[in-house]
This record gives sequence, C-alpha cells and structure tokens, in this order.
Amino acid sequence: MTQIRQAPLARPKAGRPTREQARLRQSELLDCALDAFLANGFERTTMDGIAAAAGMAKRTIYVRYPDKAALFRASVQRAVDRWVVPVADLHAAITDDLEESLLAIARMRLESFTSPAGVALQRILNAEGYRFPDVYRLAYDQGTLPALSVIADLLRAHAATGGIEADDPELLGGAFLAMTVSGPATGALWGVILDPDQLDQRMRACVTVFLNGVRPRST
Repeated sequence: MTQIRQAPLARPKAGRPTREQARLRQSELLDCALDAFLANGFERTTMDGIAAAAGMAKRTIYVRYPDKAALFRASVQRAVDRWVVPVADLHAAITDDLEESLLAIARMRLESFTSPAGVALQRILNAEGYRFPDVYRLAYDQGTLPALSVIADLLRAHAATGGIEADDPELLGGAFLAMTVSGPATGALWGVILDPDQLDQRMRACVTVFLNGVRPRST
C-alpha cells in the first residue's frame, strides 16, 4: 500500500493554534483519511479510526466535514493537488524544439503519476471511483485536461509553421499521453519499476513514433 502521510505535526501544548498549525493539522487529517480509505476501503473505514490515526476528536472532524463521504472527497482533492503538474511548469518546459518539449512534458507527467501521491490517487480512484464517479472528473478536469490543453497548443503552434500536421490537436495530445505515460504509470501502480535508462529509451522511442506519425508526408 502506498502511504503519502508525512510525520505527525507536534501538537501545540496550549492555546489556540496558529493559522499555519491549523493548516498543517488539516493536511495531516486528510492524509490520514486517505491512508485509511486506501487500506480499508470506503465502507470499512470509520470516522473513529480516522480520528484516532489523526489524533483528533471526532467532533472536530465533523465540524469540518458533515459525513464520511465529504471527508473522502476532501482527501482525494488533496491527493489531486499533490499530483497535479502546474500548468506554469509545463509551459516552462517548452522550447523551440518540439521533440525535446514533448519529452519534457511527458517526463513531468510520468513523474507525477509515479510519485507516492500519484500512485495513491490512481489506487483510490480504481478502488472507489465506481462509488464516487465525480472524483474521476475532478482528477481529469484539474490534472489531465490542463496538460492536454498545453500539448494541444504546442502541436497547434508547430502545425501553423508546417512542421507537423495536426487537424485535431486535442485528440493527438491524448494519444501522445497514452503512448508515453499510460503504460509506465500503470506499471508503477502494480509495483513495476523500470530502470531509468530503459524508461528514457522507451520515452524517446514513443516520442519518435508519435512525431513520425504527424510529420508531413512527401508526395
């Protein structure tokens, strides 16, 4: 099981917690909750168990979250927040070299998927997504869709110069991520870790195949 919870925050001895202490306690609660949902499943996870793991009174948790489902959604949102690659970082990876830009974006996406937060997110979505289909949409809207938009804009820009042909950049962006990221990300989910050199070779081969497919054909 993948755990992403950090070391427990030292409890203040007395007095009202600072804003930073409250923020850290909130994060710790959500990490404890996600660990519990991953370990036990939604049905078997109890608010009592989460409260004990987080070192919080159950009534304090209910002040913040009216029920277990609300706490589940909040814990998944925190996992998404830790998994998402900021759009600014994706843009910063783009250069005039299309191949290197695509490689950089794919590597960033794969790194996020294979991080502890990324693996935990994939597992909780696979385990409980049927019960909470909205969390799938949440992860897609906040993580995948922005990345697809960046890739589509990149392809569109190179198509405008005649370097590639991209009639449907959004569709091609999805195909690109499927080629470069989906396989290794799924492997990480099942504990298959590729050698870094092999992973880089695979990534470069996938980018080459993709570019060969979108470059203009000579007539």
